[in-house]
Amino acid sequence: MSIFGKIMSSIFGRAQAAEPAPAGASPGATTPGATTPGATTSAAGGGAATAATGGKAPVDVAAILTDLAAKNKEKLDWRRSIVDLMKLLDLDSSLSARKELAKELGYTGDTGDSAAMNVWLHKQVMRKLAENGGKVPDDLKS
Repeated sequence: MSIFGKIMSSIFGRAQAAEPAPAGASPGATTPGATTPGATTSAAGGGAATAATGGKAPVDVAAILTDLAAKNKEKLDWRRSIVDLMKLLDLDSSLSARKELAKELGYTGDTGDSAAMNVWLHKQVMRKLAENGGKVPDDLKS
């Protein structure tokens, strides 16, 4: 699974796990995040909003991440830092992982300039989450 796929799966999977099962649904019929892997394959290209959210209301990305941050013993600034966002989701936040994410998302800048790359990555991840059914505050996408 792609790195962005892992980010999306981690966030959207938490939202699905928090939702009550529909009336009449049999236990084990679907698993949280079951549609996410297929949706994330095309996530970098966009257009997977319905598949990612299963046609439901948008996933409140900020609420999920704020809740995770409140429960985390480490103070992580996920609103501004791609490294902290990845750490909050228990993902590899190493430079090599971020370079791979940059490649996935089509970064054309110098990956040697990690500060500029990180700023671009954070904004791009927020935009892609929004494109794929996430409710993301405008200030995090620009």
